Amino acid sequence: MPDTFVYDGDCAFCTTCARFLERWIPNSAEVIPWQFADLAALGLTRAQCIEAVQWVPADGGPTAAGPEAIARLLRTSNPFWRLAGRILDLRPVTALAWPAYRWVARNRHRLPGGTAACAIPADRRPTT
Repeated sequence: MPDTFVYDGDCAFCTTCARFLERWIPNSAEVIPWQFADLAALGLTRAQCIEAVQWVPADGGPTAAGPEAIARLLRTSNPFWRLAGRILDLRPVTALAWPAYRWVARNRHRLPGGTAACAIPADRRPTT
C-alpha cells in the first residue's frame, strides 16, 4: 500500500485542495476521500477523518493529522515542497498551523471552491 493522504470528499473546498495537491505537488501518495477509503485497512476511524485530513505512511509508521499530515505529504515531493514540509513540521510552526487549520475547517464553506454543503458537519452528513 502506498503512502495515503485522506481528505473529506464531500467538501468542495477540500476536494479543490486535494486536486491542487495532485496537480502541483508531485508525489507517489494516494490522495483519496475518506468516503471511498478502506478506513479499517488504513487504521483510521470515521471520527478521525471528520476531524482533519490524515496521512498514513506506507511503512506502517505513525499516522499524522491536519497540518502535520500536510507536512508529511509535502516531504514526499520535490526539493522545494520537501523544504516547505520540513518547515511546516517544525514544532513552533505546527503549533501555529493548528489554529489556522481549524479556522479554515470551520469556514471552508466561505472559501474559494467551498459550497454550502461544506458547512454541514461531516458527522451529520448522510453516509455514502
